[in-house]
Amino acid sequence: MTIQFNSAHSVKANQELQAPIIALLTDKLDRFSEHIARLDVHLSDENGNKEGLSDKRCLLEAHIDGSLPLVAKNHASTYEQAAEGAVDKLKASLKSSLGRSGNHHQQSINVTGSENNK
Repeated sequence: MTIQFNSAHSVKANQELQAPIIALLTDKLDRFSEHIARLDVHLSDENGNKEGLSDKRCLLEAHIDGSLPLVAKNHASTYEQAAEGAVDKLKASLKSSLGRSGNHHQQSINVTGSENNK
């Protein structure tokens, strides 16, 4: 999984800002990393240089092999908090999307009630 950062002009997405976000995304999306070709991280400050609550935005765009990208966004007081909220939303979308596409183990239950994995 390749992680690519994009940021608005008012955001200095240096290594100090990126490192904890990369660690968070890598940890939380580890289960899905084989399905995600590229993860775009878009950071912006809704108020520019002015102070404000929940003005930091993180938008995550997961490019999945063989399907349309999945997008999740979140606003918070810090970029790390915004990323954490967005990754939780993205995980829910990934679970749903990959589940629908059949990328999970199917099970059938026979008459005796025991499970057989296909």
